[in-house]
Amino acid sequence: MKTKLLLVLLVILHKPFWILASSYPLTPSPQVSPFPTSMSASSPGIVMGAEQQQMDSHKKMVIAIAVASTSLGAVILCVLCVWIYYTKYPSKSNTKKVQRSEDAEKGLGSAPFLSKFSSTKPVGKQGCVPTIDYRQIEKATGNFKEINILGEGGFGCVYKAHLDDDLDVAVKKLHCENQNAEQEYENEVDLLSKIQHPNVISLLGCSSNDDSRIIIYELMHNGSLETQLHGPSHGSALTWHLRMKIALDTARGLKYLHEHCYPPVIHRDLKSSNILLDTKFNAKLSDFGLAITNGAQDKNNIKLSGTLGYVAPEYLLDGKLTDKSDVYAFGVVLLELLLGKKPVEKLAPAQCQSIVTWAMPQLTDRSKLPSIVDPVIKNTMDPKHLYQVAAVAVLCVQPEPSYRPLIADVLHSLIPLVPVELGGTLRVPQQSQQVLPVDPSVHLSEQ
Repeated sequence: MKTKLLLVLLVILHKPFWILASSYPLTPSPQVSPFPTSMSASSPGIVMGAEQQQMDSHKKMVIAIAVASTSLGAVILCVLCVWIYYTKYPSKSNTKKVQRSEDAEKGLGSAPFLSKFSSTKPVGKQGCVPTIDYRQIEKATGNFKEINILGEGGFGCVYKAHLDDDLDVAVKKLHCENQNAEQEYENEVDLLSKIQHPNVISLLGCSSNDDSRIIIYELMHNGSLETQLHGPSHGSALTWHLRMKIALDTARGLKYLHEHCYPPVIHRDLKSSNILLDTKFNAKLSDFGLAITNGAQDKNNIKLSGTLGYVAPEYLLDGKLTDKSDVYAFGVVLLELLLGKKPVEKLAPAQCQSIVTWAMPQLTDRSKLPSIVDPVIKNTMDPKHLYQVAAVAVLCVQPEPSYRPLIADVLHSLIPLVPVELGGTLRVPQQSQQVLPVDPSVHLSEQ
């Protein structure tokens, strides 16, 4: 199209040149003198005047040709420059189309929900977050009825909400009477507004009313990993392969935070209750209120926060926080999946024992390891895979941070243990049992 346009312009711009050429011929045509021949021969002044007039005509012709050629050259040069520019740099409309297609590939299928919002809220230095009227949230949660509670946190509860068009969402209501709650709210909204990954919970919007702050997420129908493992079902819906899939999804989410976010994000509160599961048991990280993105020099001497049993020793004792702190917490989650035990269990009214302290001596002994595995999955996996997962967990919970692997290394170790249909590379024989439960029980829990 651009080439055709260029040719048309050249043809149009050449037209004045040919008209000039025909008006001022290079070879003068024979002139018929209005005077008799004898008179012309006997009148040199008249002849000289005719020659002078002819010379003037030639000069005008040359000047006109030069002007026309120069103008034509300038126009052609401009057209070429424009053509090169548009060839090298796509138009804005094409850029917008590419951006829209990229958004579609990311799976931002929240258009029906976002259309219900009346305004947006500026967040940090990038973008905005959709906001919804607080009264609409009250209506969607049945005025925050207790029956709709999915879980409870330090500063409030999470409710199931039903919006129009049969759209269910999770609503976290925070009571921000103190500065810490307000700071966590702002921090989570700011971070999640910039993060989009299949293994990170999606932020759909927010709202506020007096001291209450609302965060709206996608609803995860199978609740949290904590509820699945330690709730009424005691992990019965989680097969060995599903547990490895959840571990792999969690590692992928952490790898994204540590290596693909700029600046890198440290979750700082990774635990089984903050790993949520959808209907197909895809795992997503949630609760970013304590997450930080500061440089390494700002991570020291941070106010101690986290959950007992998941906090890395160096952070607990010295306040030193790095991405290896998240790796430690991941190791504890991996032990929960493997052993079916809570991160901290009471031995007596005033005595507790961590899963790391209890399991470490047995994890490194192949003769004892099979006896401490969760009875739900006992004898359902390849022993070599069991030993490999135990080895990864032991490395992740090493007391010295430098001995722990990067989450990317953990990810590569887990991929061969997860069936292809669940996101790994393992080929499961057809005669093996199903990797997904036929009729998984649905448990709704904290978002």
